[in-house]
Amino acid sequence: MGVLVDSQKEGFGSSWGGLKNLVRRKQVDCAHTKRLDNPQLAKELTIPHLVAVGVGSTIGAGVYILVGAVAREHSGPALSMCFLIAGIAAALSAFCYAELASRCPSAGSAYHYSYICVGEGVAWLVGWALILEYTIGGSAVARGISPNLALLFGGENSLPTFLARQHFPGLDVMVDPCAAVLVLIVTGFLCLGIKESALAQGIVTAVNVFAMLFVIIAGGYLGFKTGWTGYEVPTEYFPFGVDGMLAGSATVFFSYIGFDTVASTAEEVKNPKRDLPLGIALSLSICCCLYMLVSIVIVGLVPYYAMDPDTPISSAFASNGMQWAAYIITVGAVTALISTLMGSILPQPRILMAMARDGLLPSFFLDVNKHTQVPVNSTLATGIVASILAFFMDVSQLAGMVSVGTLIAFTMVAVSVLILRYVPPDEVPLPSSLQESIDSYMLRHNSDAQMINGENPAKSPGDPCLPLLGEKKVAVDCTVVEKLEALSSFTAGTLDEENRRKIASWTIMLICVGAFILTFSASNLWFSSLIRFTLCGAGGLLLLSGLVILTCIDQDDERHNFGHAGGFICPFVPLLPISCILINVYLLINLEVATWVRVSVWLMIGVLIYTFYGRRHSSLLNAIYVPKAHVDEIYRSSGAML
Repeated sequence: MGVLVDSQKEGFGSSWGGLKNLVRRKQVDCAHTKRLDNPQLAKELTIPHLVAVGVGSTIGAGVYILVGAVAREHSGPALSMCFLIAGIAAALSAFCYAELASRCPSAGSAYHYSYICVGEGVAWLVGWALILEYTIGGSAVARGISPNLALLFGGENSLPTFLARQHFPGLDVMVDPCAAVLVLIVTGFLCLGIKESALAQGIVTAVNVFAMLFVIIAGGYLGFKTGWTGYEVPTEYFPFGVDGMLAGSATVFFSYIGFDTVASTAEEVKNPKRDLPLGIALSLSICCCLYMLVSIVIVGLVPYYAMDPDTPISSAFASNGMQWAAYIITVGAVTALISTLMGSILPQPRILMAMARDGLLPSFFLDVNKHTQVPVNSTLATGIVASILAFFMDVSQLAGMVSVGTLIAFTMVAVSVLILRYVPPDEVPLPSSLQESIDSYMLRHNSDAQMINGENPAKSPGDPCLPLLGEKKVAVDCTVVEKLEALSSFTAGTLDEENRRKIASWTIMLICVGAFILTFSASNLWFSSLIRFTLCGAGGLLLLSGLVILTCIDQDDERHNFGHAGGFICPFVPLLPISCILINVYLLINLEVATWVRVSVWLMIGVLIYTFYGRRHSSLLNAIYVPKAHVDEIYRSSGAML
């Protein structure tokens, strides 16, 4: 087994070509990579900041509307069970995020993890999809704020003229100045500093949480007063069956999207190994509890079939003589939208900065303000684009595209956990500037290896044989038999490890294929029964076989040394990541065809940008890959500071 290898494993100096560029992987941030002239973000965030960011990004105004539609069409009185099951499904991804965020605490979130564990091509698509998610998501949220603000001021047309929506018949465009202004205000807050923006989001989130607590407490009082009439319906607890409840769970699953924003701030957390897992867990737990309590109360106040699908909470209180509660609920909806807007814009500048660090985007996005330590250029670019979209476009029809980026990211994070555990990267890319140090170290290492094997490194193959008795130094004093046994043992162990890694790699790939086949065939009813059941059986067999194989083989010992060791460890591997992959692929398959057509256009644009710019400017373009065990010695020999 060679001591030093390049990216092509064919000798030093050669570079990957063609499709092999897509699978080159970067190094986890460490003391060596910190020495480069990459600007660093301020480490200001603690657990309360992370909880404020996570809860604020997750709880949107959708919960004030979603409960009515899901209860009427899917769950009935079992609405709280829908939120519980969806919360458990979201927790699977949260566990995966927690481990990777604590091990790789750098900007970029799922893009960063995919680049380290999977490869450059997949990482680019993940990052490109996340850019779409946050841009469209922020614009869609901003367009929803102005109607709710108008309700607080007396009605639909109560906003000042310069902020009110205006329709241009000739262009058939409905502009929304209020949405554009709100995006710019939020962008300004984010430019002040991560601590200040987290504090502002915490204040807005607190108002939203208080509004939800009002719904829970006041609604509970009304429920006990009226005898919980909503639960005294003649139908069963599951009027639409278990299938209906599961369909409702898939619908409300998207109300948990937002906790991944916590992972995007990993580089700005003071103690990432402890605070990031706790921040993610607390955010998700708080949101799940609030969702379930609100759903329990609202379904108990009004029978599920009589709920208003547009304003279920307000109408539930109005039917019990509390019309004034609509103002508090509207305040909660407005603050929920504002905090979600901040959570949508916050991660994107960090992803743009991370991609620019890796050379995949222009260095314009790399600039970090010296005083606020915020990626100002990326933040301003994000805010301006989102503001323009919010002003001109009705992006509600594009809202489904937000889910694609999230689910792709969730899926790749789960795959990354499997790779981390079973086949973590065993080679590290070093810059070509260290070529001389690498060559020098290779010569010394080969010389030492020859001495250990009883050879004379100073003797070339053409030299005459020198008597062993004439040598002044004997490097090894073991017998020939002992050396042969050691060499045989080493070779056998190396082959066994290589075989284990190959088996694990193929198994992870087959798990992804099996998840796609199973979910695709199960979701498409236009297949004939024979074809459908055959494909479902094949996909299920691949998934089950992969689970059994990964459970039986050993995990890689290097997983303990991957990244920043000592942080959170995802439990129930490989079962938990495989379940996460299956759930997210199922949700991806069941998105509308029109959504996939739009996303495909965006991804094709991303492929063109990567082909003509990112691939040629990647920081790994001329990297030299060496075994991980030799990296520290190479840096020491080059005189680099640890």
